Amino acid sequence: MKNKYIILGGNGFIGKNLCEYIVRRGHSVTSMDRIFPEQKNPSIEYVQGDFFDDNFLRKIIQDKDVIIHAISTINPGNSNDKFMDGYRNDFVQTINMCSWIKDMDKKVVFLSSGGTVYGDHSNQPLREDVLPQPINHYGNIKLSIENALRIFHIQNRLNISIARISNPYGKGQDFSKGVGFVDAVMKRSLDGKPVEIWGDGGNVRDYIYISDLCECLYQLSLYKGEESVFNVSSGIGISQNEIIDVIRGLGLNVEVTYQEKRSVDVRQIILDNTKIKSLFNLKLTTFDEGVQEYLEYLRQINH
Repeated sequence: MKNKYIILGGNGFIGKNLCEYIVRRGHSVTSMDRIFPEQKNPSIEYVQGDFFDDNFLRKIIQDKDVIIHAISTINPGNSNDKFMDGYRNDFVQTINMCSWIKDMDKKVVFLSSGGTVYGDHSNQPLREDVLPQPINHYGNIKLSIENALRIFHIQNRLNISIARISNPYGKGQDFSKGVGFVDAVMKRSLDGKPVEIWGDGGNVRDYIYISDLCECLYQLSLYKGEESVFNVSSGIGISQNEIIDVIRGLGLNVEVTYQEKRSVDVRQIILDNTKIKSLFNLKLTTFDEGVQEYLEYLRQINH
């Protein structure tokens, strides 16, 4: 069955890759963002607009079967300064959108943050039923949106899936926008520039290759079961220092400078992906395979 998809935030790192992935699966895809991409795929419809414009948003989602919400106006690094933008804009407008479609036959996939909603926990990896305790506003805004969506699911049977994504990396990422440690290490090393690490390099994260993430999100867009929250991850933790070692093993000269640690950074996050793997037949890319493939891509485009 061919569905009509709209990706809100379709020009971002995840959104752009997801548009390409879904259109290859034979569906109709609309990419909505504030700006057009530099290169367009003729098989994708591109719409320029503002998520926070009520009339525009209502019109653009009206005839869509699947809405993938990939918009966030803040990130973990700036959320201590810009938190009101997230609460006032992202949170409220997502509730507005759900209020318009709550009784319609639509699927909503929300891109949450597995790296920030859980907070600090000693027992890892973390399952979806662990009590979330975010330590920064970015994670709390994501969790607030999750809870609002969950209530629309309970009260109105709105078909939702919440993707608590770990740390994606790969083609199209841009670390200068505030996230993307693997991307930063590879590009700065290729450019002969040092890599900054906030803390001692012992922070552990769970990294997922972008093609694997797109497959998981696509499967969630088709899912019609009772589960609503899913960890989308590799299920394996790796520290920043270990990442440096892996990338050095590919032949790159990685120079590192260590800075004072940040209060917004959780020490360790590894997500248990048992639930999503039990529902879908997933074959995930290993970290070594992913960084090798990404390095080959960066060299092909002469980064």
